[in-house]
Amino acid sequence: MANQNTIGSSLRSILEETLASTSEAYVVHPAAEVLTELVDVLGTFEDAPTVRVLVPENPLKDVVDDFLIASVAADLIEADVLAIRLLPDAPVNSLLVTDDAVVSLVTAAETPAALRSDDGTFVEGTRTHFADIWASAESYELRTPPLSRIRSTLESELGSETRADFDAVLDSLSVARGDGNGLDEVTTALLVAARNEQLLYDISKWGEDVGLASKATFSRTKTQLEDRGLLDTEKVPIDVGRPRLRLLLGDERLRLADSDELADVAMDLLS
Repeated sequence: MANQNTIGSSLRSILEETLASTSEAYVVHPAAEVLTELVDVLGTFEDAPTVRVLVPENPLKDVVDDFLIASVAADLIEADVLAIRLLPDAPVNSLLVTDDAVVSLVTAAETPAALRSDDGTFVEGTRTHFADIWASAESYELRTPPLSRIRSTLESELGSETRADFDAVLDSLSVARGDGNGLDEVTTALLVAARNEQLLYDISKWGEDVGLASKATFSRTKTQLEDRGLLDTEKVPIDVGRPRLRLLLGDERLRLADSDELADVAMDLLS
């Protein structure tokens, strides 16, 4: 059995090298860090292979709770680069099965390793095994909209400055979960809207239309941020109906912050 093991390289390098030489791959039972790195790596390929991920539901949900990962994964799914199905019975190891290799991804003492077999019979048997599992596996529907759609519609609906601020906040975050780790996507959108003095109606309608969150979620989050002093509002009369609310930043530190500092200041105020 032929082997070309790689020990000590970064996980990113292992994925890049393995996927660069294949047109199609199965990724089976990836650890959270593998799935996170996989999404990031696939986003950099000019001609990405088709990657089918078989993964148990609970660890998958933990990864896609991060908006930064989920929104890029949604772009890859929409481009038919990535597909995800649920794995009922997980193998012991994380596996990467390509056209011509089976790679077991392991980490020991914080050192990544790729244990690779190129034996034709073994590779073909493994590919057939997981192709059969894939055929009957339940699809996983990612609820997060693609990041490219979020960005383009935000610009068309609320302007290029709001889009630029949104991008700057996302670029400054390493995690976007909203559970004490980064800001969630609704909080980010509201703070950016307030920085640009947008109407709550406009940002919440955009958010619901694009599939980010419901108007009720935007309204509830706005109230929570207002109660914590991060947001303020002023009434704007309209011709017919109740006045609408213009969003404003409620704390002087937020008003003085550059867009790429907004998340750090907001998280400090929320801590």
